[in-house]
Amino acid sequence: MNTAEIMAALEAAGTAQNRKIAKRHGVDDNVFGVLRSEVNKLVKQIKINHTAALELWETGNFDARTVATMIADPQKIDEATLTHWGETTHDYGTAGEVSNIIAKTPYIRAFMERWTNDEGEWLGRIGWLLLSHLAAGDNSLPDSFFLPYLATIEEGIHTAKNRTRDAMNTALISIGTRNAALEGPAYAAAKRIGRVEVDHGQTDCETPLAIPYMDRIKAHRAKRAAEKEAKSAAAKATKGKK
Repeated sequence: MNTAEIMAALEAAGTAQNRKIAKRHGVDDNVFGVLRSEVNKLVKQIKINHTAALELWETGNFDARTVATMIADPQKIDEATLTHWGETTHDYGTAGEVSNIIAKTPYIRAFMERWTNDEGEWLGRIGWLLLSHLAAGDNSLPDSFFLPYLATIEEGIHTAKNRTRDAMNTALISIGTRNAALEGPAYAAAKRIGRVEVDHGQTDCETPLAIPYMDRIKAHRAKRAAEKEAKSAAAKATKGKK
């Protein structure tokens, strides 16, 4: 599919009700209002189309930009393009999508270090979401890499820009659930931080309390590990009977 065909498909899939919902989440008028499930179906059909991704971004359309971040080729996208995408982001949903594509590239640490220090709401949000990606997915980093960021979060979260605060809270949770060694420092920081107030506009969304959320993640992982162990034991027992 080329850019025009993708835009036509997105426009056809949009609805007035979903446009209203998107605007409640801070999206501007340049939006078709496409359900995420429909976006995912379209992306599955397109797969990777880097040229279309670059063109879709320039439309400024929220749905098109979401698709752009999902069909861009992480091996082809360059630092200048990612910088441009970050600097032209103006809502929290797109900021999350930009962080997702950056996390697939070799530039993740460079952008994280740059944008966690940025005072802008959207670049700051992307930067802290990138730290969350690193905490969750980069096992090569030592625990000592994350400890200074816990201190930075604790010191600055309550005075950061609105949606940046939310992303800092996400990073705190990701660091605290990375491993047992970081759990203690993260829980201690979360206890001192307390509730993080974020204005989510005319929505029912809430920024979670870090400690209960980390507890739920730990419980979910423990349950999955137990289920996996039970399944493995059952398989061994069945094999032993043959």
